[in-house]
Amino acid sequence: MDKFRIIGGRPLEGRIQISGAKNSALPCMAAALLTSETVTLHNLPYARDIITMRRLLEDLGCHILMPELRTLKISGAQVEVFEAPYELVKTMRASVLALGPLLARFGEARVSLPGGCAIGQRPIDLHLAGFEKLGAAVEIEGGDVVARSKRLQGREIYFDKVSVTGTENLMMAAALADGVTVLTNAAREPEIVDLAELLNKMGARVEGAGRSTIRIEGVNKLGGAEHTIIPDRIETGTFAVAAAITGGDLELVNCNPQHIAAVLDKLEETGVRIDRPNAFSLRVVAADQTRCSDVTTLPHPGFPTDMQAQYMALMTVGDGVSVITETIFENRFMHASELLRMGARIRLNGRQAVVEGNKELSGARVQASDLRASASLVLAGLAARGETIVDRVYHIDRGYEKIEEKLRAVGANIERFRE
Repeated sequence: MDKFRIIGGRPLEGRIQISGAKNSALPCMAAALLTSETVTLHNLPYARDIITMRRLLEDLGCHILMPELRTLKISGAQVEVFEAPYELVKTMRASVLALGPLLARFGEARVSLPGGCAIGQRPIDLHLAGFEKLGAAVEIEGGDVVARSKRLQGREIYFDKVSVTGTENLMMAAALADGVTVLTNAAREPEIVDLAELLNKMGARVEGAGRSTIRIEGVNKLGGAEHTIIPDRIETGTFAVAAAITGGDLELVNCNPQHIAAVLDKLEETGVRIDRPNAFSLRVVAADQTRCSDVTTLPHPGFPTDMQAQYMALMTVGDGVSVITETIFENRFMHASELLRMGARIRLNGRQAVVEGNKELSGARVQASDLRASASLVLAGLAARGETIVDRVYHIDRGYEKIEEKLRAVGANIERFRE
């Protein structure tokens, strides 16, 4: 099993190219199931979840070519299997995004229930209730969700809770439904907007993506399209924190600062200098002494839960005390116990973490529990005195493209190895 060895204490300086957004690429890949024509996607990150989604699409019968690095041409003309098996769903919850496209185009779909998750419960009840409102018969058979419908019918659907994948799944299904579907209390993330842009290029009629109400007028057929995936806002935020926590100075290119405005505003509150030379790049300069500042995670456009662990790592070396409140997932402080091993001062109280800045961390052997937790441990290792070993880095490979190579290029002492 791969591990990272990190010798901390080096300021990071230089330029980092931001990869395409994993959380946008996955639903866009699933959208290729909606048509028999070819969908070409550019700027895909080379991350494990992308490989898993490609395998799922190929298992369903899609023909996929990679004409150049980070580009896939996906043809769903030969899809004959309508099932996403447990072996894939258990390794990547986004496999459930095949449900809506398969149901809408073929009238049936079988997807294994995702089950639990390390960061908390992430049920798909909202997906299933939405499909039923669109006229599908939904049953649970042997741990699988089985959905069937001759033709979906547009309806008004209200989400009791904001759900990103629920919004994406129902938006894709509604694109081929009869009539108009209105999604209320929909997710507003940039990844939702990116998927809507792809669907509209394919011939869909989606309005309002990025707002809390989305209107989809169903069409009889969707066609091929070519689309470039947006930059990864969470990778952007992670490297911004890397500059701040190491006392560094990094230029981040091929990013979209507007997508992480809440993160950048919070970093500026801590004393970090953020320069925005243009719409597609950032310069992040660390403060002489990071100030601690409270934060609460919220759905977009609030502070993203996917940046909470990285921000906590920064607060461990700050000046003062910060209170971090997690409102999205009930078990997303698993990295805190590992940061304690490095000398952090953190007290947990339900969904709140009180972090007392220690100004210095010490290298230790730590273990990643999930994707963003692993990123926080890498950041802490970069700032710590001495050697840090991060175990189970397959988590970080799910969503970051060769993170150790990008960090090494800007001065980090980090290497991947196996024991």
